[in-house]
Amino acid sequence: MTDPNIVRFRTIVAGALAQLEARRQEVNDLNVFPVADGDTGDNMVLTLRAVVDELDRLGADGNRTIDDIGRDDIVDAVAGAALLGARGNSGVILSQLIRGAAEELVSRPGELVDATLIGAALARAADRAYASVREPAEGTILTVVREMASRVAVELAHMPDPRLDPDSPSEIQDDMIASVLERAVAAGEASVMRTPDLLAVLRDAGVVDAGGYGLTIIFAGIVAALRGDEPPPLAHHAPARISHPHHASSTYRYCTNFAVIGQGLEPSRYVAALEQLGDSVLVVGDATTLKVHVHTDQPDHATAVFADAGEVSHLDVADMQEQVAERIARGEAQAVRCSVLAVVASRGIGELFESLGAHVVDGGPKLNPSTYELLAGIHAVPSEEVVVLTNDASVVLAAEKAAELSEKQVVVVPSRSQQTALAALVAYSPERSAQVNAQAITAALERVRGGSVAPAARDDAGGRFRAGDAVGFVEETLVAWGEPEQTLARVIATLGDGSELITCIAGADAPLASEHVAALVPGGLELEHRDGGPPTHWWLLSAE
Repeated sequence: MTDPNIVRFRTIVAGALAQLEARRQEVNDLNVFPVADGDTGDNMVLTLRAVVDELDRLGADGNRTIDDIGRDDIVDAVAGAALLGARGNSGVILSQLIRGAAEELVSRPGELVDATLIGAALARAADRAYASVREPAEGTILTVVREMASRVAVELAHMPDPRLDPDSPSEIQDDMIASVLERAVAAGEASVMRTPDLLAVLRDAGVVDAGGYGLTIIFAGIVAALRGDEPPPLAHHAPARISHPHHASSTYRYCTNFAVIGQGLEPSRYVAALEQLGDSVLVVGDATTLKVHVHTDQPDHATAVFADAGEVSHLDVADMQEQVAERIARGEAQAVRCSVLAVVASRGIGELFESLGAHVVDGGPKLNPSTYELLAGIHAVPSEEVVVLTNDASVVLAAEKAAELSEKQVVVVPSRSQQTALAALVAYSPERSAQVNAQAITAALERVRGGSVAPAARDDAGGRFRAGDAVGFVEETLVAWGEPEQTLARVIATLGDGSELITCIAGADAPLASEHVAALVPGGLELEHRDGGPPTHWWLLSAE
């Protein structure tokens, strides 16, 4: 590094830890492979926290620099701390990523830590992680880190001058590394989204890989720390589906982790004996320190394998049956029988649907989501029964195809518009079945009429209005045009005839304030005014 202060290195690692801490439970809730003990986020946090603690120890004397301590000593200390602090499959694999990167840094003494060296370290980290697992599974953190490393290699190959002058300011160094890693984060996020295609247990549970997702969060935190800014945005992911609460690849009870300190240790020597006692075996480390992970019913027998090898320490035994039971209980407490998924044209109106308990799919301004976007939305909701509100006639065919493809029980309600569906959503009850909810919502829709006022997109062929004039509709019928106030008044009067309540959802560019809209409502008719309409309309209206 151009800045020899160890505090700078700690700031970067702490930034990664802070981001992972913030999403730790979300990572836990995705965990279904190799067993759904629900602690992937916890285990990755423990590994990173051990690294931060070691850096705190090394930097306790604020006058010591990286050069004073020595890069080799720092790298060895950090890799060792990650190894000893690791717990569970995810934590151990993360420790191997850290060790692999550290080994690359040690192999290049005196070389500036720039984007080229970071790329080489990430590639070595991926190799080390793959080598640590006896039977690597694609669709996991291993796949994600490999594809992140590949993206960095491509970026470096296309950079005109990826190396920095040794005297480059730290700000230039940080910016170049952050730019390359930001692209790695994007590649990692895309890889995470593909993990269900590679690992059937993820697809069945309706989740992405927890460890891979955790890794992208870590790197997003590194980018944020390098820039002193917010991290690159990452999509959030819904927990594992309630009907698939856990993956039964392991019949063993205890997740057992411990370290072995000795001399002349060979990781491969002990694997076969541990596999006689359980599964999910990992033995990693070097000739003096090993970290062992195994799922077994006999933790004491697992430690006994190393009786003549050295001193066993850092023993941690977790009851996976209790973890899974707690996770199921928490999921059932939060579970609903039926969810509603609504297609929306803007974030604002999506928030209105969400305030009434619905989930949403962004269909864009023209409300045209693909079948697979709808299918992803169906699988993301935390229930096995779903009612889909299309909110536009053009969405119905795609929604019906998504319902046909889904493993869930899905009922499509061909709602005519967002505003009428929003009014009818009061008939929804999460405790009822999808069929009963669909019938109730459909009945409510029959009691609601919709209308809208928007700026005309083009001149009327019949000469009634010009582009930019207000045009007002009741259902699909054009009833008014001209100035916004008169047009809105006419739509309200037409909709309000025989109604008790009219709801008006204003878009961001609506030309009349709410109090002005209220003055247009006839006496005896109650008005409910909301903001959040799509940018294509000034007002969306419904009457009931």
